[in-house]
Amino acid sequence: MTSADPGGRDPEEAVASEARFRTLAQAMPNHVWTAPADGLLDWFNDRVYEFSGAARGSLDGQGWASLVHPDDLAIAAPRWASAIASGKFYETEFRLRRADGVYRWHLARAVPIRAADGTLTSWVGTNTDIDDQKTTAAALAHLNEYLEREIAERTSDRNRLWRLSSDIMLVARIDGPVTAVNPAGSAILGWAERELVGSPLIDIVHPDDRDASVAALASLAQGEAPIRFENRCRHKDGSVRWISWTAVPGDGLVNAVGRDLTAERERADVLRQTEEQLRQAQKMDAIGQLTGGVAHDFNNILQVISSNLQLLAIFAAGNTKVTDRLAKAESAVRRGAQLASQLLSFGRRQPLQPKVVNVGRSVAGMEDMLRRALGEAIEIETIVSGGLWNTHVDPAQIENAVLNLAINARDAMQGAGKLTIELGNASLDDAYARRHAEVEPGQYVMLAVSDTGCGMTPEVAARAFEPFFSTKPEGKGTGLGLSMVYGFAKQSGGHAKIYSEPGHGTVVKLYLPRAAGSEDLPSIVEEPSGLGGSETILVAEDDEDVRTTVVDLLSGLGYRVLKARDASAALAIVESGVRIDLLFTDVVMPGPLKSTELARRARARLPGLAVLFTSGYTENAIVHGSRLDAGVELLSKPYSRDALAKKLRQMLDARPGGAAKVSPPLP
Repeated sequence: MTSADPGGRDPEEAVASEARFRTLAQAMPNHVWTAPADGLLDWFNDRVYEFSGAARGSLDGQGWASLVHPDDLAIAAPRWASAIASGKFYETEFRLRRADGVYRWHLARAVPIRAADGTLTSWVGTNTDIDDQKTTAAALAHLNEYLEREIAERTSDRNRLWRLSSDIMLVARIDGPVTAVNPAGSAILGWAERELVGSPLIDIVHPDDRDASVAALASLAQGEAPIRFENRCRHKDGSVRWISWTAVPGDGLVNAVGRDLTAERERADVLRQTEEQLRQAQKMDAIGQLTGGVAHDFNNILQVISSNLQLLAIFAAGNTKVTDRLAKAESAVRRGAQLASQLLSFGRRQPLQPKVVNVGRSVAGMEDMLRRALGEAIEIETIVSGGLWNTHVDPAQIENAVLNLAINARDAMQGAGKLTIELGNASLDDAYARRHAEVEPGQYVMLAVSDTGCGMTPEVAARAFEPFFSTKPEGKGTGLGLSMVYGFAKQSGGHAKIYSEPGHGTVVKLYLPRAAGSEDLPSIVEEPSGLGGSETILVAEDDEDVRTTVVDLLSGLGYRVLKARDASAALAIVESGVRIDLLFTDVVMPGPLKSTELARRARARLPGLAVLFTSGYTENAIVHGSRLDAGVELLSKPYSRDALAKKLRQMLDARPGGAAKVSPPLP
């Protein structure tokens, strides 16, 4: 198991998760490394090897210690051991040897990665080069001493330093106006010397930083020296520069040196965001594993309940009291199935069947459904830009996402207001992708759903996509609607973003990748010639209760049924030579033989055999790259008797001469 694996997953999913993590880590400008729970480092990105010149693989285990300056190792190693023992965030500074033998200061940080049950599984760490920052700090300290000692004497050395310094150097009266500024000050801030001299520097300080800056100057007026503070100053072009100031008073004046920290701040912001996105990716993988396991068992239980309810309904036909209660119970089963589906969608485990779709046409076809769902008091406006690109998505899931967003908007508007659905083409550039680590720059179809509702605070908007998070009263929602939309967008290779402000409504934007191909127009599926038949169906299902009810359903439809408790037993029946027309097999079963291999070997033995898979959770057996494998037929659990009957007849009728054994429709 790799360090990026939160534990216990299917090997293919673990490999995919590790690949996503390493791709992201390789794109970072910083050193990135990982370690399992015991702390022995087991992987480094290319930046580490490029910096150190070490042979790849030579740093694993304790090998990394050879890069640390001997004087610093005695401090860094115990701190790392302490972090491993406590499972807490690790941070320290030490010098690392470059390929040319020069040591540079680095800030090392590592975050613990935990499984869904809280167990520490691994560490993800970064090293950030702070050598220039350390050098600058030492130079500033030296310069401050120099200013305090030499400025009063007005020496020629001061004038030389004034002209050549790469930092801002300025003199201002204690009451505010600038009296002199060096060339670097003009270059960094963008204002000419004549524009700065005579005006208070506070005029170009960011409004949010003015009070703190005024307080710093006040402390100078009271004789405190030197003082150090940071603020943001407005560049002449309108951008903002972060400046770290060191100032000392003298003869009614303030002498200040300012270091431009803008680039350093931006790098730190990107690093913090990337670290957060790495943690989020690990959390998503853990949740996906949990939801997958829950959905498999939960849907099997729902299948047993649903099948028995439908069988009872046949015997209770004509007794309206009984059939009404059975219908209510079946409705509860459908709600449970929807809940499991939403969990799988958020965890990006939903088996998608994508097609090249014109989303504008899909949304237009939903108009009547949306009006029924939202009510007459909500005005609906749809805006579709000309030349809308196609996208590659699951048509059913895009409709489900739009419906979820619309219902969420209806609730935010308390049943009255305006809903706007906007569709257009969008390009996300490299700068946007750097701010959102899971986004690939490129061309997308943008779907925006906006409302005139109550809006969200920044705190609520930041959590809106989390599963089970809801601001609705208890019992009024599951908190999975937006989570499902988010999971669908991500699983489709896209992106989701919320824009909201209290009292001004909400906009949810989905970005779905552009498809180059022509639209896949929906095909006309012929209705099956009946709901039953006399063919032979082999049922492979490991859950005994599910197997029993499925056999009863199929027998009631007139089919001859053979049954097996796993793939190996099913293959033995196939190889016995008995006639089989269709294999109906669960995807996930115990035993050495996988269901996909059973299907392959059964088709090799019986070339005309139809194969229908079923599952409450497909894992990676018939789903790859988040998409159902080509040519695979799947009936997801829990399914109804009618859905099963129609699917079987469609598949059996599609075979050469398949319609010959159709029985009349059954009750």
